[in-house]
Amino acid sequence: MAGRIRQSDVEEVKARTNIADIVGDYVALKPAGVGSLKGLCPFHDERSPSFHVRPQVGLYHCFGCGESGDVYEFLQKMDHVTFVEAVERLAARVGFSLHYEDGGPAAAETGNRARLIAANVAAEEFFREQLAAPDADPARRFLGERGFDPAAAEHFGVGYAPRSWDALGAHLRGRGFTTEELAASGLVSTGERGNAYDRFRGRVIWPIRDVTGQTVGFGARRLLDDDTGPKYLNTPETAVYHKAQMLYGLDLAKRAISRSHRVVVVEGYTDVMACHLAGVDQAVATCGTAFGVEHIKVLRRILGDDSGVGEVVFTFDPDAAGQKAALRAFGEEQRFAAQTYVAVGPEGLDPCDLRMAKGNAAVQRMIDSKRPMFEFVIRQALSRYDLETVEGRVAALRECAPIVAGIRDAALRPGYARELARMLGAELGEVQAAVRRASAGQTARNGHGAPGPAASRDGSRHAEPPPPHQADVTLASLGADPATRLEREALMAVLQYPQHVGSERAAAVTRAGFANASLAVVRDAVAANLDSFGRTGWVERVADDVPAPFTGLVRQLSVAPIPARDEASVAAYAASVTASLLDRELLRRKADALGRLQRTDPSDRAAVSGIQHELVQIDAERTRLRGE
Repeated sequence: MAGRIRQSDVEEVKARTNIADIVGDYVALKPAGVGSLKGLCPFHDERSPSFHVRPQVGLYHCFGCGESGDVYEFLQKMDHVTFVEAVERLAARVGFSLHYEDGGPAAAETGNRARLIAANVAAEEFFREQLAAPDADPARRFLGERGFDPAAAEHFGVGYAPRSWDALGAHLRGRGFTTEELAASGLVSTGERGNAYDRFRGRVIWPIRDVTGQTVGFGARRLLDDDTGPKYLNTPETAVYHKAQMLYGLDLAKRAISRSHRVVVVEGYTDVMACHLAGVDQAVATCGTAFGVEHIKVLRRILGDDSGVGEVVFTFDPDAAGQKAALRAFGEEQRFAAQTYVAVGPEGLDPCDLRMAKGNAAVQRMIDSKRPMFEFVIRQALSRYDLETVEGRVAALRECAPIVAGIRDAALRPGYARELARMLGAELGEVQAAVRRASAGQTARNGHGAPGPAASRDGSRHAEPPPPHQADVTLASLGADPATRLEREALMAVLQYPQHVGSERAAAVTRAGFANASLAVVRDAVAANLDSFGRTGWVERVADDVPAPFTGLVRQLSVAPIPARDEASVAAYAASVTASLLDRELLRRKADALGRLQRTDPSDRAAVSGIQHELVQIDAERTRLRGE
């Protein structure tokens, strides 16, 4: 059994890891105030970013669905790994050697998911080495004929699977992997008699990597005439490979996609290679499946798809299969806030063939000459009807009117109604009436024009985040009265910027009376952890100390944006808000002292003098606070 990782190592790895770097592999993050970042939540579908990351504190929180945690919890939830696997992955990333209690095995030997990843990485190395072998000539010729030299193959990790039935399996078993692990990773298949054999044989191989760059599967193309298998063969569904979420090339394209707010969706591995080599480095492709909802969720997070300024460009072959793919993509188009386009190469050439025929610049021109998705779909629809007949024109209008009615930018609809009338040779009023009827039908289906709780600002519908558990306390549930607001902001300053508050001021805050009972619970947990105030992980200690329903509240207070423009204004804000809370406490103490003075017998000179001295001290302290 695996030994337990030393707790000190767990803390050290977390301290060396910038949570923004890890989250940034999955979500396009933008500045949201000093020391705060935000993006579209990876845990629920949303139009406007409510997912916040506070690198200095090491926590994230979504104010939409309530998901929160540290960098380990993020990896556990995103990649479905165990806590140990999350620690091991981050330790490897920062180059830290973990120590295990009870003489446990090394990190490479623990965790089922880690073993599957390791098997895929070892297989990739094997395939890449085999590309140089004598019997890999068909693979080298295939690549060369498509304009890919050895440097390109090396860049994309392209390899070759030998024709042998057990070359890969034997190699990996020699590296310590079991047949069960190889079967679980999809690298070997099992025959009717229970014998294992290589899944990929005599094929050119592309490694498929997740968004973090880890190899999780492979795509393979048939090369030989006597290969009776499918033209393309992919890794089957495994614990680490989920084809509905995988996009080939995303690991290489994610930075360019995030930077340019553009993604180019092509149809195959060679098209991705051709686009990247031609300078279109935002290109990705699905892996043996149609472009769907899960792919959209992944791309929206990378695009930062909340402003509507981004572009999603699809390339489709002009054949029937390509038209079918375009219609499927159009069916999901409204899930993007970004504008969607279609790019078709001259003479129907795909990016790979176009690059071979006319060079890199032609690929760039193809993408730049994109057309709006709905225009492409309208033209495709019209091509299926005989517009020389009345019946054909009526049927075409019946199909195309809902397309125009569904255009998200209302300002574009009149223009496309006129364009549709021109293409049909129909009266503009007739087309406009058909569009209005289609729009009314869509409104009725969506709830008689009244957007429900799951309707977005542009009318498209998406999953509504689940409400927090009723027992959970959140910032939204606290109320917005002035006393609560002051207490909340003071705790935010203490938790987020201990270096600006200071331990003495923080201790004074914890001694102050709180009107809000929920915030008083957090205050008490802060007081209990003042011995570790400001150290790495101290906010998590506070979160661990409060009762379970208040854990989310601590994390929200730790990441909620603070109204400050720069570090200097943060320091001023932290000083001001905590001083205001302490001034309120001093005012309460003054009122209490004045009440006691009023009730004290004037003849008790010692008692009167003591209270008066207390009042002088309180006023002096208030003067000092206000002069800061």
